[in-house]
Amino acid sequence: MSTNALARLHLTQGTVSITKRGPFELESGETLSSVDLRYAIYGEVNQDCSNVTLVCHALSGSSRVDQWWPDLLERVFDLDRECVVCFNIIGSCYGSTSAASLNPATGKPYGGSFPQVTVRDWVRAEKIALQELGFTHVRTAIGPSIGGMQALQWAVEYPDWVDRVVAMGTTQLSALGLGLNHIQREIIRLDPEFRGGDYYDGPGPRTGLAQARAIAMTTYKSGELFHARHGRHPDRKGSAPWQSPDGRFDIAGYLEYQGKIFWERFDANAYIAITRAMDLFDPDRDWNGAAWQRVRAKVLLFGISSDVLFPDSDVRDFARQLSEAGVNCTYEHIASAHGHDSFLAEPDKLVPVVKNFLAHDVHAAIHHPAAAHAGNDNGGNDNAGDDVIGHDAKPVPRHTAPVADSYRPIRLVACDGNQA
Repeated sequence: MSTNALARLHLTQGTVSITKRGPFELESGETLSSVDLRYAIYGEVNQDCSNVTLVCHALSGSSRVDQWWPDLLERVFDLDRECVVCFNIIGSCYGSTSAASLNPATGKPYGGSFPQVTVRDWVRAEKIALQELGFTHVRTAIGPSIGGMQALQWAVEYPDWVDRVVAMGTTQLSALGLGLNHIQREIIRLDPEFRGGDYYDGPGPRTGLAQARAIAMTTYKSGELFHARHGRHPDRKGSAPWQSPDGRFDIAGYLEYQGKIFWERFDANAYIAITRAMDLFDPDRDWNGAAWQRVRAKVLLFGISSDVLFPDSDVRDFARQLSEAGVNCTYEHIASAHGHDSFLAEPDKLVPVVKNFLAHDVHAAIHHPAAAHAGNDNGGNDNAGDDVIGHDAKPVPRHTAPVADSYRPIRLVACDGNQA
């Protein structure tokens, strides 16, 4: 990105420690003595924080919203007047504390000993980070997929902090989604180079991570889209499967390519940690069946017609559940053949609705427009992939003693050119 383009974003980047006054207690009961969150801030916050939007990234995203969701940043927000903040989540590999970070107790990477994290942990960490940076309020929390889970958890944990929530392709995972995530993690663990997660002195489980990503890609798109792009055509970059034992169909070439470019930019331990947190997302369990009654924010949910991972019917049912709990919830249906990745692939269907929701007081509704079908596809092996404490909230651990900053840069490739 050019210097002029970056200047228009009014971008500030850095890392913030959330353990300056003591260790961070995770929902599991384990603690991390030192936690840093990588952040990006676009624009400038006003005096009462009434212009702040928190963007929560999806599985493989980073704090750099301009690099994985530019359409949202550039077309929804006026960065001369508004402020957009994004944190890289704990356990990810783009600058925040993770399995690749040095464990202060050993001086070596955490590796397989890195503790389990949850969406609730991420949100509590983000609130502390916001407070450390001087923020006192978030007008809107917005995110796709796992990012949507975070936005919703924000509204539950800290109802006085958030005014509006936008979540795309988000609800609890179904049994199918849980099963697919389990298979992906097991494939990574079965790679001999995984070594129980302690692989940072070696190449790491590249084959396992690539195969996990290939499986995931089949849930991010749709059968209709795959048929249109690949059909039963032979691999455009190799021999046909009926001509050679090594030949393959075009879809196989696409999935192999997606796996390769993924292991070049992502970390297997991060993949395991984040998909596990995705599985565990269940605010009603956290709040004994009364989570959604806590929400005061206005909520906009997007369901996508061809989403395999978070079926449109599940999102619609979730919207009804929120409405029945007294939440001002609007449901928006997107007709698309792009599957779960529609939030990235078809911004024209998303941006106008988000802008309208953020600009006006929205009355609860279930909206199912007769939208046009999916847009054109390029058909190539492309790179399209795809925290004040609320009432009765689990308190942020008391800060009892200063802890030294122990963050170290991760071993992986540079963080910021990625998609969700």
